[in-house]
Amino acid sequence: MSSFRNHRVIIASLFLPTTAALGESSPPTPDYQITQDSESTVPQSNSANQKQQPAYRQRQPGQLPLVSIVDDLTSRVITPLASPQPDIPNPFTKFVKIASPQPGTTPSSNSAHASNSSNESSADSNASSQVPSLDRSFTLFRPRKFQTTHQDVRHSARLQRKQSRSTSRRPTSVARGSNADGGYDPWHISPNTHCNGGLKNAVDSVKGRLLQRLWVGTLGSNTDGFGSAMRKNIDKRMRETCDSVPVWIPDGEFESCYDEFCHQVLWPCLHYAVPDAPKTKCFYESASFKQYRSVNQRFADVIIENYREGDMIWVNDYHLMLLPALLRSHPKTASAPIGFFLHVAFPSSEIFRCLSVRDSLLKGVLGADLVGFQTANYARHFRQTVSRILAYESLPKGIQVEGPVAPVSTGGEAEKEWRESAEGKKGKEKGRFVDVGVFPMGIDVNSLREKKRQPEVQYWVQLLRQRYAGMKLIVGRDKLDETQGVRHKLEAFDHFLKANPEFQGKVVLIQVALQTTESNELAGGVSDVVARINAAFSTLTYQPVVFLHVQEVTFSQYLALLTVADAFMVTSLREGMALRTHEYVECQEERNRALILSEFTGTYSYSGFRSCFAVNPYDTRGTAKAIYQALTMSDEEAASRWQDLHNHVVTQTAQAFTTSFLTRCLRAHNEHASLSTDPSLVPSLDVPRLIPKYRHSTSRLIFVDLEGCLWVRDMSKSAMMEMCKSGKGPMVELPEATIRVLESMADDPKNEIWVLSGLPVKGALERLAERVPKVGIVAENGCFVKTREISNKSGGQSNGARWLNMVANLDFAWKGPCVEILNYFTERTPGSFVEERATSVVWRFWTGPPDSTAPIDDDATTTTNELCSPTVNSATSPSSDSHYSDRSWARRQAAEAQNHIFDSLGERYGLRIIPGQNSFLVLPNNISRSTAVGTILHPGGPACSPLGGGAGVGDADYDGWWSSTTVGSGAGRTSGTTGGRVSSAGESTLVLGIGGDEKLLRRLNELDDAETVSTSRRGTDAKWKLDPREVLGVLGTLAQVR
Repeated sequence: MSSFRNHRVIIASLFLPTTAALGESSPPTPDYQITQDSESTVPQSNSANQKQQPAYRQRQPGQLPLVSIVDDLTSRVITPLASPQPDIPNPFTKFVKIASPQPGTTPSSNSAHASNSSNESSADSNASSQVPSLDRSFTLFRPRKFQTTHQDVRHSARLQRKQSRSTSRRPTSVARGSNADGGYDPWHISPNTHCNGGLKNAVDSVKGRLLQRLWVGTLGSNTDGFGSAMRKNIDKRMRETCDSVPVWIPDGEFESCYDEFCHQVLWPCLHYAVPDAPKTKCFYESASFKQYRSVNQRFADVIIENYREGDMIWVNDYHLMLLPALLRSHPKTASAPIGFFLHVAFPSSEIFRCLSVRDSLLKGVLGADLVGFQTANYARHFRQTVSRILAYESLPKGIQVEGPVAPVSTGGEAEKEWRESAEGKKGKEKGRFVDVGVFPMGIDVNSLREKKRQPEVQYWVQLLRQRYAGMKLIVGRDKLDETQGVRHKLEAFDHFLKANPEFQGKVVLIQVALQTTESNELAGGVSDVVARINAAFSTLTYQPVVFLHVQEVTFSQYLALLTVADAFMVTSLREGMALRTHEYVECQEERNRALILSEFTGTYSYSGFRSCFAVNPYDTRGTAKAIYQALTMSDEEAASRWQDLHNHVVTQTAQAFTTSFLTRCLRAHNEHASLSTDPSLVPSLDVPRLIPKYRHSTSRLIFVDLEGCLWVRDMSKSAMMEMCKSGKGPMVELPEATIRVLESMADDPKNEIWVLSGLPVKGALERLAERVPKVGIVAENGCFVKTREISNKSGGQSNGARWLNMVANLDFAWKGPCVEILNYFTERTPGSFVEERATSVVWRFWTGPPDSTAPIDDDATTTTNELCSPTVNSATSPSSDSHYSDRSWARRQAAEAQNHIFDSLGERYGLRIIPGQNSFLVLPNNISRSTAVGTILHPGGPACSPLGGGAGVGDADYDGWWSSTTVGSGAGRTSGTTGGRVSSAGESTLVLGIGGDEKLLRRLNELDDAETVSTSRRGTDAKWKLDPREVLGVLGTLAQVR
């Protein structure tokens, strides 16, 4: 299997890692010579000492020594925004003061604080030493030409994400696009502060292995003012220097998609916060979904334009949930490896089903070959949601999707036209499998270690230790969204100070707030709590809560905070992987202090992080108690806890995440490509071509499905009722034509016939065993096997056939609760009934007329017989509208029943649920017709010889024998086998498999001289296809060949 090293990976994320920022830079804009006018020219500093001294140690003349991170920020602000306010009792005036110049001093700046980027030139550092006068800066009140991470530091609700697409983030003096002479305004490439930092770091961590990559995303700023010539120039330079392709989206369309749908609809839903209708009307109406779909389509257009054969496509996060299906439905990328990874949580189906566009979002994601999640719980929620809403078969490994990937719905008519088209009808029969996996993200540990050794970080560590000597520091870093639980953290800290007065004046909570939208920040409601705590416990020399926005703290300062902290606190109400906890653990390599972590984060679900202090954010007292324990635990306990955390962090790294996801995606695609053959490309069975091979073979092993192939059962309601009452009728009486064909085939001494069925032993299969004892039978999908009656020619005696229980060692305690659940739904679903078997349970939720528009499917018990069964008498049939309504209700009930069974019994007892068109089957996970055939082919298997003893299903010897012994040795028989099944090396054995079990057909294809015939009418890996109604005729023809 090829490695992802040999492929170019197209990484689709809403924001690119880099952006095109208007303004001059050093070096200047590519292909454009910048001429500075007298107003913009900055004098160069003549101080040689300033060039040699580190930027973070520079101070203005006359300035007092810095003793606080807050005080030091005063000297590092680039543009003053407000003057000091005298005697305002609001505690937030302290943070306004941060952005204000000290009396008698001139604000200074340096490039290290202006941006977290490490590639700024010395020219910027020199230029930053000279700033406009105080009065001029207050008059202008505008950003400088160099866009920095420090903008408005006033402590008020700010629309940071929304401002990224507004003119407030664009310098007004240069935002003109291309000019009339064809020139360009000054612009430069800078880091994009809105990009997914975890994803970028993960990709950069494997740059040695990921040799070819292409980022696709938006710039994260207003682009309507960019002219076409400027856009072309940006496209060219970003492609050449950053391996990036911008997606150009109108500002209004992006704003509606990002700020309305993504953050007011999807974000709350994915984090278990379904808003009330009066508060968030768009959540239920989802009018902005049109813009969301349009943005996804623009991404698809750019990817398709830049796609080349052999590329892998990696789609990231909830902003692009429709993109996989859009790419899969396009001819150019239909066969491309596509992976989708969700970087946030995925809720329970009860939450996700509230979305009005739930079907489109789920189908969009299922266009991928692999869907990845942070934790096993999120992956399980996704599988259950798909099973419950779309009624697809959900397996532990993934989702069985029926039918092709439809274009994203644009309304009822468009989707209806597609389904009624010839291509749609043809594609209904083709299904595909989508892998669902768990890939926990991590950090680049080596890179973080290098950064924390930098002199600037060490300087800030010393400064913080000096400032907060004798105090305990609790550090937090969260968005101000309601789901991040910042308010709950502050409430717990308030309770901690009240309950433990001895810590008042000795513990400081430094909370760094990340950017968010205005509405989410207001919803977080932290300002009043901060004000209350500081008003209650502050003194002249002590302030319990230091509240800073991320723009006020550089990454070096942040690492210093993590290094000196006595505890790091995360109280999210719902979150994926909190990578900031990983950073904290690595920064605590010397001190080994405590981590306080919410139980509702994805990080806590991993055993390595169980050594933290787990808290329920809703439990204020419990969280306050955890703070006390974290601050008072012994050094031995702290070291033991940290070691467990550290072992997990260095194992679950960014490199492991990227490598495992891309490798699994490529492997899943290769597997799916080999199994998704279009039915129209599979030739129909050529009987004249098969007959010579059949005639000249010395022995023949034939496996054939009973239901849907040899026997098309009457699945009408009247037949089912008769079977339930008397145990007789057309549902249990085998046709005489079927009996005659089997007898004729079994009479040929070269033939060994095995009939595969999902029916119970009692009833039709018992009658079949009595009528044709020479035929072997597999019942209940492999749970029971009846051996063949074999005559001993030398002694004139025969070994009697017997039934073998292949699941005698399994626990079937699940059947009682399962039947109880199904009886509950039976009472609420007209016409439905439960069929309990020895080792499995079937619920037939629909016994009315078959749905001609439903995709062809089977439940492993009634393959295609339900589709071929006669319809109910028209005199008793309901109207078409009533029929559709009743069937729709029955399917919803079936999805609900499957969800309940899987939640309560599935994982506990190892069950799988196989949904069909009109019913679904519940049975043990490791039982199938394929495993039963494996025991039949095994030389020492229980079904091989009547003398063989019983054995458990799933024996490793059977599976190992299948893969190692069978291939390349005729039909897999080895010489010396007893029971009349001896095949020497010189003999030829024909293996013929006819049925709809694709897993069995694929396994039979591994054998030499095997002919596989599919009757499922879907995508198949079989060599031939055959209409189920023609099976009896083909077998009858072969029976006459001697």
